[in-house]
Amino acid sequence: MASYKPTKITVYPKLGEKVTQDTVYWKNYKAPIQIKEFGAVTNINFSPVAPHNFAVTAFTRIHIYGPFSHEPVKSFTRFKDTAYCGRFRSDGQLLVAGCEDSVVRLFDVNGKVALRMYKGHTKAVHVTDFTSDSYQILTGSDDYSCRLWDIPNATELNAYQEHTDYIRCGQHLFSMFDGRVDKSVMTLDHGQPVESLLLYPSEGLLVSAGGRFVKVWDLLKKGQPLVSLKNHHKTVTCLCLSSNGERLLSGSLDRHVKVYNTTSYKVVHNFDYAASILSLALAPNDESIVVGMTNGILNLKHRKNAEESKEISGQQRRRPSYRVFVKGKNYFPKQDDYLVSKPVKQHLAKYDKQLKKFNVSKALDTALEAWTRLKKPEITVAVIKELDRRGTLKNALAGRDEQGLSRLLYFLIGNLFDPRFAPVLVTAAEMILDIYQSVIGQSSVVDRQLLRLQEMLEREIDYQQELLEVLGMLDTVFASSLPRKEVPCSMFSLMIR
Repeated sequence: MASYKPTKITVYPKLGEKVTQDTVYWKNYKAPIQIKEFGAVTNINFSPVAPHNFAVTAFTRIHIYGPFSHEPVKSFTRFKDTAYCGRFRSDGQLLVAGCEDSVVRLFDVNGKVALRMYKGHTKAVHVTDFTSDSYQILTGSDDYSCRLWDIPNATELNAYQEHTDYIRCGQHLFSMFDGRVDKSVMTLDHGQPVESLLLYPSEGLLVSAGGRFVKVWDLLKKGQPLVSLKNHHKTVTCLCLSSNGERLLSGSLDRHVKVYNTTSYKVVHNFDYAASILSLALAPNDESIVVGMTNGILNLKHRKNAEESKEISGQQRRRPSYRVFVKGKNYFPKQDDYLVSKPVKQHLAKYDKQLKKFNVSKALDTALEAWTRLKKPEITVAVIKELDRRGTLKNALAGRDEQGLSRLLYFLIGNLFDPRFAPVLVTAAEMILDIYQSVIGQSSVVDRQLLRLQEMLEREIDYQQELLEVLGMLDTVFASSLPRKEVPCSMFSLMIR
């Protein structure tokens, strides 16, 4: 007796993720390293000089990590309250930070105690940075003021009092100041409280982040807005540029880091993290990406070097090949050999078990179970195709109550117009209409589904007709665009005429 042959499930090609150069580039990082800090990581800043250590501001401490160290190589803990915005100077020798106690502190990277303390603000200082000439410090505070300080003399050079809200990075209206005058030279309206600002190296473009929006401004055209991006679901908290300036990165409370192309400003890659993101930084040459989160976790990803990439590709190539799995399958015993065969137990799916018992209605019911019809519709279609091949599809479709018929129509509505399934399901739909035409009007649920199926069918026919018209237009255009070639008449043809 021949053994039962399971139903053949057609395997359709899947549309995978489009692999681009950005996908390859931004996925070429090792597994992340996670370091637990003492509080939420509010700021990360890389030193501009080798070996490119980075400063992590969290709670009342600033830790400095080496490029590949998992423990701090240096710690500044002389803060009376929460520290903010630890930033390196361009030579990597000095570090400035604000504090909840309104005092700005300047540290020597190789020392422990603050070199200078700048007092003048009356509330917490959230913003600190060095000016481009490295001789002055700019600070922003919750007292609505920005102040410019002279580093050697520890004196205040200027105070800007135009802000009307806390300065965490900016506010709805953020201003640009000229250090030589006492007032702003440009004011831009972001529309949301500004969480982060980023100036391009060319100093011609400015990026602001606030609310769910990332906006780009052209400073050379008096602050004209260039583009507004809304790719995050929650507040955008931090910004940074890649080493070549061709990619812009934004981090958000929605736990995502988006990578934008700075030419088209389209998202080219996305990173997912376990918690809301407060800070983000890239090492020079994009060797590392460091992310700080609200739960106090510091997440580090280091780029793979060429040797590691080769090792990984080599490991992938060393996986067992196809010949390992088929080894011995084609071996036939010789005449003097004694063959010991072991019966192989056949494992059948539920629908195959019912088909084996010729329970065609139960086989179709099994294939129409919620998980199968929603996640694996190709299985349901394969069972319908097998029933049609056996000539028992009409029997399987008949004799259904309102719930069973409704489930069947629901599957048809969702998959009838899929080009992969249409040839099989059209036959099933015709049989259903033939069998149940006498009961139309007796169930409002079934009637609604039949009307919906009719509407979708009419719409699909209209689409097909429009596509045929477009195809005819394209054929005409292509035919008229072809160069016309003159065919010379031969002497023989002239003689016949």
